[in-house]
Amino acid sequence: MPYDTDNNRLLLEIDKEIRELNRETINPRIPNLNIKDLKPVMSMVARSRADYLQELFDLASVCGDGFPSPDQIRHLRNLRLAYDELVDGAQALNTAIERGYLDVGRD
Repeated sequence: MPYDTDNNRLLLEIDKEIRELNRETINPRIPNLNIKDLKPVMSMVARSRADYLQELFDLASVCGDGFPSPDQIRHLRNLRLAYDELVDGAQALNTAIERGYLDVGRD
């Protein structure tokens, strides 16, 4: 049993150290956040999602029963990559807030 207790204690210490290091590294770079600060990020992700989905529907209407050209697929892929990257960034921001790496204010 001491082995499990020692492992759990070490894991808790590692988690605490990771939290402190992330907070010390990230918090000074990002100002105290409020919904006004987050809205442009959320809006950018939403616009990117809309661009990607609109392009998909536009392709369907243009192509009919055919398939998109390689250039059209490349453009759709680029929109998806941009959207995926922005979603990942927004999720990383959400995680940083949840874990207390960033200060959150009331405004």
